[in-house]
Amino acid sequence: MILSLDCSTLTLSLALLRADGTLLEHRLVGPPQRQSEILPGEIEAILKAQGHTLQDVTGFVVGLGPGSFTGLRIGLATAKGLAYALKVPIAGVSSLAALALEGPFDTELFCCAVVKKGELYVGRYTRSAPHPDPLPALQGEGVPEISMTLAQVAEALKASPNARMIGPALTDWRAPLEALGVPAASFLPGPLVPSAVCLARLATIPTTFSAEALYALEPHYIRGSGAEENPKFPPLPGVEPKARLKED
Repeated sequence: MILSLDCSTLTLSLALLRADGTLLEHRLVGPPQRQSEILPGEIEAILKAQGHTLQDVTGFVVGLGPGSFTGLRIGLATAKGLAYALKVPIAGVSSLAALALEGPFDTELFCCAVVKKGELYVGRYTRSAPHPDPLPALQGEGVPEISMTLAQVAEALKASPNARMIGPALTDWRAPLEALGVPAASFLPGPLVPSAVCLARLATIPTTFSAEALYALEPHYIRGSGAEENPKFPPLPGVEPKARLKED
């Protein structure tokens, strides 16, 4: 039994799947409910609804972002804590790659999440036709997911007229991007939230529990938080700034 979750946006995506990938249930729980308050109860509820308990879970999958710093910490801390307590393996997957798995085939996808005002996280992927593998391949893993200003995203989309934008950034930033000259055809209606189901289908879950692998699993922050970048609070002497950021 695989329990998969993504907390990279304000909407929790939670899924329960059999070990062979068969989906048992998928839940989306959005605002005003807070993930820090509802996540443990939702995990218990989805297991109970399918006649299972935590002891039946054989693996965890968690979205690594990029996205909400707080949400990523909540999701990863919960998944890692449960995996450690149960001594079952855990895998992390890019939340932007999960978005791409729901996009159209053979189309360059700008998978975008919100950093802060005027800035977006962007991962550029192309979902290839599923032959002979029943799961689509994603091209773009070698291209790092980065943060870009709104103006940079607009210019990139205009330079790639066949590309399409998807992801949570669409909700608030489609209109400003259109105002910067991006044509309406560049935007797809969804997906707007990374799916825990897609995370599970992209994940390679280890066959055995490894404490070292669990400890090494970190959110994909890409950039420092606002607090870390505040000039009033410079890094401590001898401490590498942004040391915990993922190296691409």
